[in-house]
Amino acid sequence: MGGAGDTLVAVYGTLKQGEGNHRWLAGSPRLARCLLRGITLYDLGPYPGARLEPSEGVEVEIYRVSPETLQQLDRLEDYRPANPAAGEYGRVQLETPVGLAWVYIYNGAINDLRAIRRGGWRRA
Repeated sequence: MGGAGDTLVAVYGTLKQGEGNHRWLAGSPRLARCLLRGITLYDLGPYPGARLEPSEGVEVEIYRVSPETLQQLDRLEDYRPANPAAGEYGRVQLETPVGLAWVYIYNGAINDLRAIRRGGWRRA
């Protein structure tokens, strides 16, 4: 069971079950799978990036993570707490069916990238 300080993270790409980076969530319970309509994914090739844009529903998995796991995810996603705009990803909390969850938001350019406004990302 989760401890004090645990938080929720919604993942949409290589951290999902069956994908290459899922091992970073080892020991973190999956609480739900759902659709988020407040984000749109962009296909960056080896992984996706989300933007805060309306969609028809992007598939996410929601996990309860410890503070240590959240720090590891921040490093993986190049999230820089002191200057979020300087990293590859920032993060925001969005409402989900199981509570507020952190979602990593892509900071890079999305020109000419394929948008995924419905469903999920899968490695090609």
